[in-house]
This record gives sequence, C-alpha cells and structure tokens, in this order.
Amino acid sequence: MSEVSGEDVSGRDVSGDDVSGGNAPGEVWDVIVVGAGPAGSSAARAAAELGRKVLLLEKAELPRYKTCGGGIIGPSREALPDGFDLPLLDRVTAVTFSYHGRFARTRRSRTTLFGLVNRAEFDQRLAEAAQKAGAELRTGVAVTRVEQHGSAVPDRRSVAVVLADGETLLARAVVGADGSASRIGGHVGVELEQVDLGLEAEIPVPPEVAADWKGRVAIDWGPLPGSYGWVFPKGETLTVGVIAARGEGAATKRYLEDFIGRLGLAGFEPEVSSGHLTRCRTHNSPLSRGRVLVCGDAAGLLEPWTREGISYALRSGRIAGEWAVRVAEAADAVDARRQALNYAFAIKAGLAVEMSVGRRLLAAFEQRPAVFHSALTGFRPAWVAFTRFTRGTTTLASIVRTHPTVHRLLSVVAPRR
Repeated sequence: MSEVSGEDVSGRDVSGDDVSGGNAPGEVWDVIVVGAGPAGSSAARAAAELGRKVLLLEKAELPRYKTCGGGIIGPSREALPDGFDLPLLDRVTAVTFSYHGRFARTRRSRTTLFGLVNRAEFDQRLAEAAQKAGAELRTGVAVTRVEQHGSAVPDRRSVAVVLADGETLLARAVVGADGSASRIGGHVGVELEQVDLGLEAEIPVPPEVAADWKGRVAIDWGPLPGSYGWVFPKGETLTVGVIAARGEGAATKRYLEDFIGRLGLAGFEPEVSSGHLTRCRTHNSPLSRGRVLVCGDAAGLLEPWTREGISYALRSGRIAGEWAVRVAEAADAVDARRQALNYAFAIKAGLAVEMSVGRRLLAAFEQRPAVFHSALTGFRPAWVAFTRFTRGTTTLASIVRTHPTVHRLLSVVAPRR
C-alpha cells in the first residue's frame, strides 16, 4: 500500500472544456486548493459541498501518471465520496510474503483484503467528483508561491496565489496538496524526519503470467533496513516496486533489479520506470500558516512503516477542506489562526496517533524484520490482524493496544519517545 506531475498550459479541465478564463479580475475565491491528487480533490470536494466557491489547481493535465502501488485499503474506501465508482483493476485475496526472496509463503483470505487501482484513472475520478460537488478545476497551471502580505494582497483576509505565467489569484483560504515536494509546504514550514526512496516499474506481462498473479500480491521484506518490495497485479500489467531510506540509491536500485529477477520478470520490458521520494513529517511539524493549510503528502502525512499514503491523503484532504471553509469565514487573523489550529488538532488527534505507532513499528521492523515475517507467515493472530487492518476494521494503534505480544515487542525494541 505504498504510496510510492509535466506541465501543459492549455488551461483545460478533465472534460476538455476551456476554463482558462478563471475568475473575474479582483474576485476572491473562498478556497483555492493547489494539487489535484487524492488530498487536493478531497479538500476541494469537501469545501464545495459546504457551498463555497472553490478553485482546484493542478499543474499537469489529467489523467497523469503517478508513481504509486495503488493499494486501496479500508480507510481509503471509507473516505471516498458517496456513490464513487472505484476503478478497481483487481481485488486482493492472497498475499505471498518472503524474506530477502526466501522463505516464501502465501496466505489466503476468503474475502477481499484490499483493491488495486491505476492512479491516473483514480485521481481523475476524484477530481471529477470535486467538480460535481461544485469546485472549478484548472489544469496545466503551476503555482510558484503564495503570499499573505505585500502588494499582491489587497487585505489581510486574503491570500495571493501566484502562478508561473504571472497571474495572481486571491482566496480567503488556501489548501496546499501539491505533493511531497510541496511549494505550499515550504511556505508553511513543514518539517520532515523520514525520507524514503521508492522505485517502481510497470511491467506488461503475457496473459498466462497475469493469470498467475490475479488476486494475489507479493510483499518481500528487503535487505536494507526498513525496506520492502511489492508486486501489485493490475490486469495484464504488474506494478513492481521497492522502497528504502533515502541515501541508499544504488542499493535500492539493485534491490529492485534483483527482486524483478527473482520473480522471473527480468525478460519483460517495463512500460514505465519511475522513482519518487516519500516524506514523513516530524510529530510537531506545522500544518498551517495564517490562512494556508497543508494536507496529504504536502504535509508529510503518511504511515511511516508501510509508507501507505492514499488513505492519509483522502482523510486529511477532507478535514482540510472542511476547516479551510472556517478559515475563509474568519473575520480576522486571530480567528483564522484559531480555526487553523483546530484543523491541526483534528489531524493530531487522529492520523498523527496512527503515525506515531507506525514510527515505532518501523523502528522495530528495521531491527527485527525476521520476526515480522515469521509472525505474518506462521502466527495466525498476526495474519488476522493484517487482514483486519487492510480491510479497515482495525488500526495499527488498536493492534498494538490489544495484542500483548506486539505491545511487549515495541516496548523493548521501540519504546515511546
């Protein structure tokens, strides 16, 4: 479930309708959202559903490729709009676990564990859902910076969003959802403590190979501390990737090559080979500055152990959109700050708690990967906990709290900080 955009300035939305005109000169949007990934589209939809005038900006043209495994676990499904047509390419009912390519064992479930999507299609449908709710979408639009003071800002209740072509847009609140290398995150001052490199290949395979993988994924606990690899089947294409801490680029690339070779896939030419940095926030990193909020990857919100980010993007985006409306309605800077702090509290009370557990699990996994493999392949309660987590019927925090063995392991290997 590892969550691991080009520019075209045609000014067209996903339906192809020309929207290059934008709003009238001097007009102020209630909320501008920067970035039309899962976080941004969720924020735009949430704000638009509250009846506000919302503009969603995306620097690429949709659909666009995104380096990501595309695993949709339970919390992701629950955060989708009502009636959302999830474009599933496969439903996972089996997982083959291996440890450095050895000791492989496949465990199966009678019901679906999670689904797999192509991110280009998934993200486009989320953007369309935001449009359906009333948000306006502009693609091919790169944002260079935001300003909350200065000549571009007519009053202290507005934020200036400056585009690469020199155009300036105004809003009462801005949500940054522009990815892990976020310009908006830089404005807010997001602080990071964990940066990982994900490498991925989209490999077309013959029908007989695809049939062998249908409904089954592979997870390999890798040779580098905290690393793992995955195979996610999507029809007649296999998404194969690995992730490890940044700074081990050559070793991570070698891991991917070896992993593909062990799988017997070295003879197939990848359709796409890509890389991506995932960035995880510090526990006290800011989530807002003035009338600007950040969410999803732009805020460094993802699960530190698995690096799963889609559910964090969907959930934090929805919360950011709702609180951005309150920020937009704030009459002065004091009230705006109060609402922004309420947004931060909502994130810290929920997603940040899960992240803190994920950090401890990653620390334990880095030291005892064989224990994790043995537990998931040979200890039924561990497998049951895994299935409940992927389906969304439990959380990592609940697993640690209710399973004495896991709690003891973390207490010894990764005590609370």
